[in-house]
Amino acid sequence: METLYLLVPLSLMLVLAVVVVLWWAVQDGQFEDMDGADYAILMDDDTPAGVDDTPRPGRSSREA
Repeated sequence: METLYLLVPLSLMLVLAVVVVLWWAVQDGQFEDMDGADYAILMDDDTPAGVDDTPRPGRSSREA
């Protein structure tokens, strides 16, 4: 019975901490864009960094 006097308040504090963290996450906007990360990997640019692949005016694609 003495352990219940310790475990019940500890569990209530843990539940309160979880509720506070979830409330903070919602208020901070953590759950605003749930699909953004899913599409970000699909829309990734596959060209390596530093490579300019834009066509230049006046040159055909065969002239490189």
